[in-house]
Amino acid sequence: MQARVLIVDDEPDMLHLLKRSLEPDLNCRVDTTPSAQTAIRMLSQTAYDLLLADIKMPVMSGLELLEIVKAEDPELTVVMMTAYGHVDMAVEAMKRGGYDFITKPFEHEALIVRLEKALERSELIRENSRLQKVCSEGAVFENLVGNSPRMQRVYETIQMVAATDLTVLITGPSGTGKDLTARALHSLSDRRSRPYIAVNCPTIPENILESELFGYKKGAFTHATQDRTGLFQEAHTGTIFLDEIGDVSPAIQTKLLRVLQEKEVKPLGEVKPVKVDVRIIASTNQILKEKIQQGEFREDFYYRLNVLPIELPALKEHSEDIPLIANHLLEKHCAKMNKNLKRLSSELLKIFLSMPWEGNVREMENLIMRGILFSVSDKIMPHEVGLTESDRSQSPVVDRLQGAPYREAKELTLKQFNHTFIGELLTLNKGNVTQAARQGGLERQALQQIMKRYGIKADTYRSR
Repeated sequence: MQARVLIVDDEPDMLHLLKRSLEPDLNCRVDTTPSAQTAIRMLSQTAYDLLLADIKMPVMSGLELLEIVKAEDPELTVVMMTAYGHVDMAVEAMKRGGYDFITKPFEHEALIVRLEKALERSELIRENSRLQKVCSEGAVFENLVGNSPRMQRVYETIQMVAATDLTVLITGPSGTGKDLTARALHSLSDRRSRPYIAVNCPTIPENILESELFGYKKGAFTHATQDRTGLFQEAHTGTIFLDEIGDVSPAIQTKLLRVLQEKEVKPLGEVKPVKVDVRIIASTNQILKEKIQQGEFREDFYYRLNVLPIELPALKEHSEDIPLIANHLLEKHCAKMNKNLKRLSSELLKIFLSMPWEGNVREMENLIMRGILFSVSDKIMPHEVGLTESDRSQSPVVDRLQGAPYREAKELTLKQFNHTFIGELLTLNKGNVTQAARQGGLERQALQQIMKRYGIKADTYRSR
C-alpha cells in the first residue's frame, strides 16, 4: 500500500513542484493544500503517513498547525519547512514534537533522503502498534497458521463472531483446527477469564454422556452415591465446546436443544431445572444437512446450533500456506522435543506441496514429528518421514485450474508459485527480506513489491 503524504504551503508553485517530484521518487500519494485550516480537516478524514508543512503561513502558522495536529495524533510524523532565516523557529518546532525540518531552498536528493527516513519512522510506528495489538490479544492465533486469503477470512470471522455471545457451529474436515478455533473464540470474547470446558462427544459413551453434561443427584441411579455437577454447570458464565456434535444421539440432541432454548439444565434425579449462563460452541466434520435427511440429526437442533457458522478450509484449498505451516510446526515440535531447529529439504517440500493431505494439518504435523525424530542432519529428507516421489499427486492448484478462464488460471498459477517460492525463501531466512532477496537473486525492493502484491507478510515467517 502506498504511503500518503499531506503537504501544506501557501505557495501554489511549491505545492505543484513537490507533488510532481515526490510522488514518483517516493512512490507515494501526495495531497496538497495552501491552508492550515483545510489541512486539519483533511487529517481528520484521511490517515496520512507524513505531514510536510511550511512554518510561515498566513492566518495559521505551521507551529500552530503542529500543536493542533500533535494534540490529536501524537504519533503522526511531521516535517517542517522553513527559510534559512527562520531556523530558530524550526528548532522550536522540533521541541513541540516535529520529527525534522528542512530549509528552503532545498536540493531534491537531500529532500528525498530526509523524507524517506520520516516515512520509515511512520512505518515502524504502525508496525509497533500492530505488534502491541497482537500481544494484547495474547497467543490467540498462535497455532492457527496461514496467510492465504482463505485463512485471513477465517481470522476476520473469528474476531467478529467472538465479540458476540451467540452460538457458533464450526465445520471443516478433520485436522483443520476446529478445536483451536473454538479456543480462539473464547480467548477473544468477554468470557475469556471464565471457564472453558471442552467435551469430545464421540469419546464418551452415550449412557455416560448425559450425566457428564448435565450432572446427577445422589441416588438417581445405581452407583450414584453422591451429587455430581455436570459440565454445563462447571462452564457457568464461560464457554462449553461440544466437539464433533454430529456424533451425538437424537436423545442427547433433544436435551441439548432444551439448553439452547431455555438456558437451563436438569440433572438426572433433580426435580427443578438449573439455570446456566453458558456460551455454546460446537464443531463437526460431517455434513449435518445430510444427516438431517437421513433422520439422524434434528433439524430444529441444527438451526439452533448454526446461528454463526465458521467453515475451516481443507489444507489443499489453501496449499500456498504449506511452507508457512510446516515451518511453524517444525519450530513448535523441535522446541518440545529439545532438538536443534531443523528445516524441510527442497525435495520434501515439493512432495508436501503436491500431496492431497486427507488428514490436513494434523497429518502434516505427524509427518514432521516423525522427521524431527528420525532425521540425521538439520535437513529433513523425504525418506526420513516415510515418503517417496510416488507419494506426489496432482497439485491441488491444478484441480482449481480446470475450466478456468486463461487470465484467472494464469493469476492463480503465479500466486501459487510466488507463495511457494518466496515462502520457502522467507522460511529459510526466518523472515529477513534482505537475505531472502539476496538468496533468490532479487533486488530487495522487487521482492517487497511481489510480497505486497500477493499479500505475503515477512513477520509471519520470523522465529517465534
